[in-house]
Amino acid sequence: MILGQTTTGTDSIAVRPFSIPLSNVPAARPSVSVPCAKFPRMTLNFDVHPNPRPRSVEQRNAILADPGFGTRFTAHMAVATWTTADGWHDSAVVPYAPFQLDPAAAILHYAQGVFEGLKAYRHPDGSIWLFRPERNAERFQSSARRLGLPELATDDFLGSIHALVRADRDWVPHPEGGEASLYLRPFMFASEAFLGVRAAHHVTYSLIASPAGAYFASGVQPVSIWVTKRYSRAGAGGTGAAKCGGNYAS
Repeated sequence: MILGQTTTGTDSIAVRPFSIPLSNVPAARPSVSVPCAKFPRMTLNFDVHPNPRPRSVEQRNAILADPGFGTRFTAHMAVATWTTADGWHDSAVVPYAPFQLDPAAAILHYAQGVFEGLKAYRHPDGSIWLFRPERNAERFQSSARRLGLPELATDDFLGSIHALVRADRDWVPHPEGGEASLYLRPFMFASEAFLGVRAAHHVTYSLIASPAGAYFASGVQPVSIWVTKRYSRAGAGGTGAAKCGGNYAS
């Protein structure tokens, strides 16, 4: 996936093997629709509702100068809702904000949730690149199937990334930052208030973004690893192949 400036001055985004031309849209517009002509199977529209209180340029630049990892977030996030009655709907890019969850939300009790992780990099020419995001979409679907969650179509997954990176492109670190990137975290969780044991009837999808510095602050170097026979992250018939939170706690 590529997001940048074409020689004609218009914005463009590309997802291998095709490209999608976009027009420049002033940030002041209250809502920006993401064209989906090149995402033929895209069913969700991630309209952008600008954050009315974004950080100042100075504040953003200070964060980008020393982003760390996973503690600072961009001005927006993508969201969508799934229900058994209506399928996927209520999709948009909205101001970054906390979720409001019922104490009985299934994710809090049965850990019915999955996530992905990928990065957007800025190249010297100003374009923004992601590496094979369609593969992340496929693993997201596989994880969802294993956890009894609804699958998000590849084009809708890519469309949400397209819309959020486009809205928050100024948060993608400059290439002078070395390994610095914009980390993208798509995730899905059971948001239904229900304590029974079954697949949730109400599910929330979201995509958030966080500027990230180099994985190793002191540079790439050998690391020590710990091998144990006492603990196991994956077992036959288990959830080891799914990217879900429970695997990281085991």
